Amino acid sequence: MPLDTHKTAAPEGAVHLPAGGSRAPREIPLRGMRGMIATKMRESLQASAQLTHHASAELGALQALRRHCRGAGLPPPSVQDLLLRLVVQTLAEFPALNATLEDNRITEHPGVHLGIAVPLPDDLLVAPALFDAQSVELGALPGARRDLVEQARAGKLSVRELTGATFTISNLGRSRVHHFTPILNLPQVAILGIGGIEARVVPDAEGGVRSAEVIGLSLTFDHRAVNGAPAAAFLDSLIERIESLAPDAFDHELCC
Repeated sequence: MPLDTHKTAAPEGAVHLPAGGSRAPREIPLRGMRGMIATKMRESLQASAQLTHHASAELGALQALRRHCRGAGLPPPSVQDLLLRLVVQTLAEFPALNATLEDNRITEHPGVHLGIAVPLPDDLLVAPALFDAQSVELGALPGARRDLVEQARAGKLSVRELTGATFTISNLGRSRVHHFTPILNLPQVAILGIGGIEARVVPDAEGGVRSAEVIGLSLTFDHRAVNGAPAAAFLDSLIERIESLAPDAFDHELCC
């Protein structure tokens, strides 16, 4: 029986790539800062017992606060800065997560030195510390965060700023990723991943359904230092803060 030599037509809109590709492979050596970050990520996974809890929070109360601020003539804080402020408040309740583990010793820190993940060119990532974030009021938070980002991108951060965080936040809020698994920045024992916002149908109080804006939260923690129950309690408390926030909760921090 003769072979069928008929060629099937390519579907409309198909992309035609030249055989073997049109450019040479790009080689990126793992050295310098890229090599150091890669080594730290590998060591983090090898040297700790990492586990991630995933949850979601509705943003209705946060958006109501922002509308209230506009109506009251106050600068409306971003969702990101509101979340940072609420995370710092929640850590005051859960010192076991604002901690580091070194030399088989857990240290719970009295101040929250908040690591804020900053993407750099060439797909590099650092998480400099905003020291004593519990003392930074919401009105000052955007400027403090912006200064950290600018210093990081200019390569002006000190070793202390790059390594001194006690808890880190990694934010993918501008993406379509709702949940992810952030990797611990050792010796820290916890890191919170903030995912993108999505519209979701949720149950209402009358047994029906309603639409709500929901954000994903992913807490990775070192099971050597923190058990699953207190990690879940931290997320529960944070979500309660997010969803029950009063519209005027931060007026005193934004008015001056």
